[in-house]
Amino acid sequence: MATHIEVAENMLVSESKPLVTERIEEIDVLSPCSTPGNEYTDAPVDSGYVSDYTSSDDSFKGLHERRSQDECLRMHITGQTSLLNDAEILALVQKGNIPAYSLESALQDHARAVGIRRRLVAQASNPDEVEQSFLHNLPWQQYDYTKIHGRCAENVIGYTQVPLGVAGPLLVDGREVFIPMSTTEGTLIASTSRGCKALNAAGGVATEITGDAMTRAPVVHFDNTKQAAAAKRFLDSVEGQAMMKETFGTTTGHGALLDCTTRIAGRHLYLRFRARSGDAMGMNMLSKGSEAIVRRFKAEYFPQMRIISLSGNLCTDKKPAAINWIEGRGKSVVAETRLTPEVLSSVLKTSADALQELNIAKNYVGSALAGMATGGFNAHAANIVTAVFLATGQDPAQVVTSSNCLTMMEASPDGSLLATVTMPSVEVGTVGGGTHLPAQSAMLDMLGCRRRGLPDGENASNLARIVAAAVLAGELSLCSALASGDL
Repeated sequence: MATHIEVAENMLVSESKPLVTERIEEIDVLSPCSTPGNEYTDAPVDSGYVSDYTSSDDSFKGLHERRSQDECLRMHITGQTSLLNDAEILALVQKGNIPAYSLESALQDHARAVGIRRRLVAQASNPDEVEQSFLHNLPWQQYDYTKIHGRCAENVIGYTQVPLGVAGPLLVDGREVFIPMSTTEGTLIASTSRGCKALNAAGGVATEITGDAMTRAPVVHFDNTKQAAAAKRFLDSVEGQAMMKETFGTTTGHGALLDCTTRIAGRHLYLRFRARSGDAMGMNMLSKGSEAIVRRFKAEYFPQMRIISLSGNLCTDKKPAAINWIEGRGKSVVAETRLTPEVLSSVLKTSADALQELNIAKNYVGSALAGMATGGFNAHAANIVTAVFLATGQDPAQVVTSSNCLTMMEASPDGSLLATVTMPSVEVGTVGGGTHLPAQSAMLDMLGCRRRGLPDGENASNLARIVAAAVLAGELSLCSALASGDL
């Protein structure tokens, strides 16, 4: 279908001028793209969701019948926005009468809101272009936008598509799973699958959770260091710790405060809370609980205290930090395997001695020379972590911390190789965030990480175990390719 251009009458109302008529070109940025040579079309995809709103083209026809700006505004103010046609709503948005981000609330039709917002962006971005091809290649139909409104994204104009494949299967703690990976890096999934094959031949991967605590660290301020020190002594005391645990418990039924460590910097006091967060990644839970604690602390104990920020960066969230590498954040995981000389030779085309030498020269010495003070003593852990995070609805920004990884490869006298990855700060959840979206939820189901009846937190821990096992597969495969000269 060719791109549709509709020339119509646009009735404009000016605050200082009488009603005037102006001819404008209305550009259909929503119809499928059929530009010669472009094989992509915005055809419906089978998402299991069918919207009542499929196109706003009809609303942009017959613009000579458009109501005046004043009449449209009156209808909007009186709650009749949905009765306006798309062109009238777009005009109100362009005039600033309706914020673009609030179209969903005003219309109570999420797909229609997305369609109108696409026109707004198209006209603002390329007012002189007819084709508006940049939006033709951005799909938007057949998607349940109610799943993301108020939770995952704002000002939505469509969705991006990242290919999703599976590596494996991989035997993790006696259970065979396929590893879902969303990536645009060719050969990554194939390489990880080769690592899975080697690990399976070695009997699989054994994992251990060595720590489980999400963190949040508010910063507060006092008039002098004497007050700050007094506050620190109280919070460090048995009474102070009990008060904080009690207060945190009133804000959630799925987590529990483990402890709080305090640090002084001048007149500032930093409180680093550590808490179990069940199957949630935990940032929202920790933020809510931390806020309740510092507000009670100020109201009942130190009224002269000022709350500077709910996050004082001692957490530390979404930034490289030694504290996460040393003390852990989220799930701390170790994954281990022992590969025989036969597996190393037949599957990975290398030897234990060659892998040990490469691991020392590359992942230890090379990383040290590059100034990798924390978390970077590995080949490409972030590659696997990112791909699994995208596939399972995790927060992509937390790859920064979650890919902290120490890869170790130790050759034995019998020619076997003991390989481990130690990951102290894997920040994952199986509820909340993007985990409820249909595709991401399906991948968690495939992994067996949304099972009912398990103790609170076990699903998230199992996901962290799988992430670490997949990283081990990726590390072995890439390092073997480098050692054998087959990269």
